[in-house]
Amino acid sequence: MMTIVLTTISISFWLLLLYYSTLTISGVLYRSKKRKFVRLESYPSVAVLIPAHNEGIVIADTLHAMSKIEYPGDVQIYLLNDNSQDETGEIAQYYADSFPNIRYIQVPPGTPKGKFRVLNYGISISGSEYIAVYDADNQPEPQALRLLVEAAETTPKAVGAVGYVKTINETKNALTRMIALEFSAFQLLMQSGRWGMFKLGSLTGTKRDALTQAGGYDPYALAEDADLTLTLTDLGGLLPIVPEARTWEQEPESFSIWLRQRTRWMQGNLYLIEKTLKNPRLFKGKNVIHSVQLLTVYILFVVFLLVSDLWFVLGLFGHVEGSSTVPLLILWFEAWLMYFVQLVTAQMSDKK
Repeated sequence: MMTIVLTTISISFWLLLLYYSTLTISGVLYRSKKRKFVRLESYPSVAVLIPAHNEGIVIADTLHAMSKIEYPGDVQIYLLNDNSQDETGEIAQYYADSFPNIRYIQVPPGTPKGKFRVLNYGISISGSEYIAVYDADNQPEPQALRLLVEAAETTPKAVGAVGYVKTINETKNALTRMIALEFSAFQLLMQSGRWGMFKLGSLTGTKRDALTQAGGYDPYALAEDADLTLTLTDLGGLLPIVPEARTWEQEPESFSIWLRQRTRWMQGNLYLIEKTLKNPRLFKGKNVIHSVQLLTVYILFVVFLLVSDLWFVLGLFGHVEGSSTVPLLILWFEAWLMYFVQLVTAQMSDKK
């Protein structure tokens, strides 16, 4: 019985390794292509939404970066203040007074509380053709918004586009360096790989009519981008990956803040998994890939890690014994080698 369990887990884990290795290769190939961005005759209007709650430490840098955006069309930037108790409002008002396209909006109180209600409010008060969402600690490069819109406008069936998030405080400590490596591997390469293989992306900004058709943001979803991605994909929309459209983000510098962030992400994805399992239409077409990846990464892979770690600890204290013909050491080495190759290729691709 134990041999059957170990064999099943090992085969499943090996298939996961094979899938992510294939994505890595696809991502490298996609990143190595030279893309020509086509300038548009006219550029659609864009509303940039920035939800903020007690972001006084970072909001000045964010709004300064927003003031440097170089976009040939109309762009309105909405700082959506969600009941901040610090100096967020004062800083935002200063920038709103200094730049005509930056607007400071005090979001009325309401339920359910959270970022998603704030974003839906921002959508309701703006009238642009595109909606772009940046977190309050994001600093987009001047050309990022233009590149995203050009990709969305020139890709058939596209309803938006996806940029690339880099870590602005990468050199702060070991934790931020590891986060930066994680983002370069699992966002840059994996996102590029999924677009190269399946024409799939995960949301950053989208057209207003597509967002309206999708019903806006689910106010109960903590992973709002992933949730809306599933809905837009179900409607037949594409979200091209644009690695050249970069934004710089402040990442957690302490373990406690990082743990709260990842716990929130896990809660958001577990909610999305529950929603997916209750909705058969999310297992049709390209959404099968999105849904299966959610299940394998946040359920199957986590179970594998917990079981292996528990087995290791119990074995150290002599509570479990067993032998297996499954080449577990080779499997472990393959996993380590694949991850190492991912990190190296991601860093090399990121230097382009």
